[in-house]
Amino acid sequence: MGLRRVRAVFFDLDNTLIDTAGASRKGMLEVIKLLQSKYHYKEEAEIICDKVQVKLSKECFHPSNTCITDLRTSHWEEAIQETKGGVANRKLAEECYFLWKSTRLQHMTLAEDIKAMLTELRKEVRLLLLTNGERQTQREKIEACACQSYFDAIVVGGEQKEEKPAPSIFYYSCDLLGVQPGDCVMVGDTLETDIQGGLNAGLKATVWINKNGMVPLKSSPVPHYIVSSVLELPALLQSIDCKVGVSA
Repeated sequence: MGLRRVRAVFFDLDNTLIDTAGASRKGMLEVIKLLQSKYHYKEEAEIICDKVQVKLSKECFHPSNTCITDLRTSHWEEAIQETKGGVANRKLAEECYFLWKSTRLQHMTLAEDIKAMLTELRKEVRLLLLTNGERQTQREKIEACACQSYFDAIVVGGEQKEEKPAPSIFYYSCDLLGVQPGDCVMVGDTLETDIQGGLNAGLKATVWINKNGMVPLKSSPVPHYIVSSVLELPALLQSIDCKVGVSA
C-alpha cells in the first residue's frame, strides 16, 4: 500500500451515500397503490412491480439505440402485458414509470450525518464522487440528493468511455484531482465494480460497505477493509494514516 498518506477518497453513490434500493422500493409501493386504487388491480399489481424489478436488474442500456425513458417505460409495458395479457398499454406504462421515478428521486436524500462526515473529511482530503450508470439517471440522482457541493469532482460512468471496474475511469478521476492512485481510497458497496476497480487501478486502499453482513463468494475480489456503515470511514482513514506514520 506504500508509505503515502491518503490524499483523496472516491465515493460510490448508490447504496453507499444514498439508499437507492430503499427509495426504489418506496417508488414500487406507490405504483402498487396506484394500480390497486385507480385501476382495481389486485395481486397483479405486486406481480407487475416484481417483474419490473427483475428487468431493471438485468437492464442493458445502449444510448445509441434508445433513451433511458423509453427503455424503462418498456419494462413497465412488458410487465403489465405479461401479467394481464391483452394489448400493450403504453399510456399506463408511462404513468407507472413516472410515478416510480419521481417517488424514488424524492427519497434519494443525503442523511445529515453523511453530510457532516463529508464536510469534515473534505477539510483533510479531496473528495470525488465516482458513480456507474446511465448519464441522465445518475445526474438526476445527484441533483435530487444535492450532493454536488460536498465534492471536488463528480465522475459519471455513463459519460466516460469505460465504467468501474475499468482502471481508466480511476486514472481519469486521479487526474481530475491531481493525485496518484497510491494516494487514493475507493469506498463502495459493490465488490465487482467499486472494489475490483480500485484493485485494478492500484489504489492505496479499497473499503467495502457491507451493510447486511453479506458473505462474499470465494471468487469475489477481496477489499482491504470492510465496514458496515460509511460513517465508520473517518476513523478508518485515521488508522490507515497512522500505519503510514508508524512505518515512516
